[in-house]
Amino acid sequence: MSVKVRQYKKRGKSGWEVDIMFKWPDGELYRERVKAPVGSKSGAKVWGERRQAELLARGKQVKEKAKTKREVPTVEEFFPRFIEGYAKANRQKPSGVDSKESHFRNHLLPRFGKKRLVTLADEDVQKLKSALQERSVKTVNNCLSTLSTMLKVAVKWKVIDRMPVEVEHLKAAESTVDFYEVEDYERLVQAAEKLGPAQQLVVLLGGDAGLRMGEMIALEWSDVDLKRGLLKVQRSDWKGHVNLPKGGRPREVPLTRALASALVRARHLRGERVLYREDGTPVSQQTVRSWMSAAQKRAGLKVTGALLILRHTFCSHLAMGGVPPLSIKELAGHRSLRTTLRYMHLGKGEKHRAIQMLEEGRDASPAWRHSGDEKDPESTGAGSR
Repeated sequence: MSVKVRQYKKRGKSGWEVDIMFKWPDGELYRERVKAPVGSKSGAKVWGERRQAELLARGKQVKEKAKTKREVPTVEEFFPRFIEGYAKANRQKPSGVDSKESHFRNHLLPRFGKKRLVTLADEDVQKLKSALQERSVKTVNNCLSTLSTMLKVAVKWKVIDRMPVEVEHLKAAESTVDFYEVEDYERLVQAAEKLGPAQQLVVLLGGDAGLRMGEMIALEWSDVDLKRGLLKVQRSDWKGHVNLPKGGRPREVPLTRALASALVRARHLRGERVLYREDGTPVSQQTVRSWMSAAQKRAGLKVTGALLILRHTFCSHLAMGGVPPLSIKELAGHRSLRTTLRYMHLGKGEKHRAIQMLEEGRDASPAWRHSGDEKDPESTGAGSR
C-alpha cells in the first residue's frame, strides 16, 4: 500500500495531488489519483491516508465503481472512433488523418494500445519521449499532439471524466530555412532545362512561383492565364486526394518571364493537368522527386529530391529583394505572418553588401569621428543651445 503526494500547477492554480495505490485482500490492484482539499503537503498526505482507509472499509462498493471505470476503452479501442468521429467527421485533410494514423500505428499503439484511457500516467508520456530520442523534435511533438487531442476528445465525449495526463511538448530550437543562392538556383534551372520541359517546369513552379509539391501536381491548364500573366493556385493533390491548398484558400501568383516561357514550351494535349509523364500518365510525388533529384545531380548540388527548398528559395529571394512581408505572405499563401517572417533573412552576398555599406557610411562620416575626440561639436557650446 502506498500514498504519494505531488504538487501540480496548471493555469495559474496549484495544489496537491494524492496518488493512492493498494491491493484488495484478493490481490487485485486498486489505484486512484485525486486532488487533495488541503493546502499543505503534510495535510495532503494525512488526507490521502484517511481516504485509503475509507476505501478499504467500503471495499465492495468501491470495487463495483472501479469495475465500471474499467469499462473505459483502451487506447487501441478508442483510436478508430477518434479518427472516424473526429478527424474525418471534421473533414481534416487526408494528409493530416494519415499523419495521425501513422503516429498511432508506429509509436502510440506499441506502447499504450492495451492501456485504458484512464490508466495513462504522466510517466508514460515521459517514457514515450525517451523512446523517441533518436527522432526529430517535430516527430515527437506530432506524436504528443495526436495523443493529447485524442484524450481531449475523449473528455469532450464524456468517455473519461478528465485528462489523465498533462502532455508537455518538447521545446524546439529556432530553425533556419535552407534556400539556394541566386547562382545555385540559376544552375539548377539550366540543368532542369536540359533534362526536359517538365523537369524545368517543376523547378520554376517551385522557385519562381512558390508552389508546394501537391499544388504542382494538381495544377491545371485552366489555372494558367498567359494573357494576364497570372497563375491561379486553387487546389492541392495528396496521393489522389484533391483539396484546397495548405493555407486554406486559393491565391494568384504573377508569372515570371522564365516561368511563362516554360509553360508555353511544356504545353501538351495529354489532359487537363499541366504535369504528366512522357507516356501520358499522371505524375506522382515519387515522379516529381525523381525529376528534382536528377536536376540537382546535373547541377552539381546536394541530391535530396526535396522540393521544399524551392519554395524556401522563392520566399527568401523575395525577402532579399526588399519585398514587404505581407506581400510575401499573400504570394506564398501562408496562413500566418509568423511563418513569413522566417524568410526575412539575408543571403550570403547580401550580408557582404550590407557590411560594405556600413563601412562606406563610416568613411563618409564627419572628420571628428576619426580625430580621437569622441564629442560631437554640435553637442557642446552654443550648438547645444
